[in-house]
Amino acid sequence: MTSPKSMTRDGKHMARNARTALGTATDSHEMLTASSDVIAARMEIMARALADPLRADVTELSLMGTEKLEALSASAASVAGNVSTLAARASKSAMDEVGHAQRAATAMASARTPAGLASAQFSYAMGWWGRAAGQMLTFNTGLLKTQAEALKPLHTAAVANAKRLKR
Repeated sequence: MTSPKSMTRDGKHMARNARTALGTATDSHEMLTASSDVIAARMEIMARALADPLRADVTELSLMGTEKLEALSASAASVAGNVSTLAARASKSAMDEVGHAQRAATAMASARTPAGLASAQFSYAMGWWGRAAGQMLTFNTGLLKTQAEALKPLHTAAVANAKRLKR
């Protein structure tokens, strides 16, 4: 059975996950708005460069590629690190569950009565349910963290470019 202490902890995790998801959605909206401003400004810069190549803003034209590459590289590195952490956590959880299953199988095999067998089986099933729910909550927290951290360099670059190009 789930204890009140773990229910409180899980409730706090869910509230934190909701705040993280809301923050990511807000940042995504801000990034998309900034991106449209940047695309419009850079289209004008490219049109002027095509019309008069000698007066082209070469600095801004070169930033278009390098800034994207830097932001995407930082985002990809963040995703890779977080996914690695999530995979390690999932692997550990699976190995831990093997131990729980072995102990449950031993308890069921050594039960002296059908009621003892049913009790051992029920105890394992209820424990598994609680562990699985906790692991999914932890995994979801990790996925939300991965999403937020992957978005951060893209958001930062888009918003900074929008501010700079509005001048």
